[in-house]
Amino acid sequence: MRVAELMTTKVFTVEPHDLIDRVFFLIHYEKIRHLPVVEKGKLVGIVSDRDLYKALGPKSNSNAVETSKDNTQLHVVSQKVVHIMHRGVYTVTPETPASEAAAMMAEHRVGALPVVEKDKLVGILSATDILRVFAKLERAHEKLEQQIKEGAAHG
Repeated sequence: MRVAELMTTKVFTVEPHDLIDRVFFLIHYEKIRHLPVVEKGKLVGIVSDRDLYKALGPKSNSNAVETSKDNTQLHVVSQKVVHIMHRGVYTVTPETPASEAAAMMAEHRVGALPVVEKDKLVGILSATDILRVFAKLERAHEKLEQQIKEGAAHG
């Protein structure tokens, strides 16, 4: 199985000079946890929900809090993506074996790998994508074992 079969091709990205409120918006409203950072079409970094929460810091920082009309608090920080992103990004290609990508994620403790082909970002592979396939394969394996057991009992 190759990365191409598991990756998500609809990738939300940000640019280094975007404000982190764009990251906040995408993470919350698109329900994603990793955003590749692209500059002039080239992958230059990645930012995760953890990076965002670290940057937002403790909620007691009253300068960062504004109360809106419906009394919800918005943490507005006019910091740029470039200040919170990770530069040394581990990447894979669509042709990378899925097992190799999974091992890389576990070894480097990363939750997602941007998928790059000829210097162009073509997708993203997340731990969730890998877990989904693992669960499907494991269910099929368990079903097969059950059928073998039942076959042996009737034989």
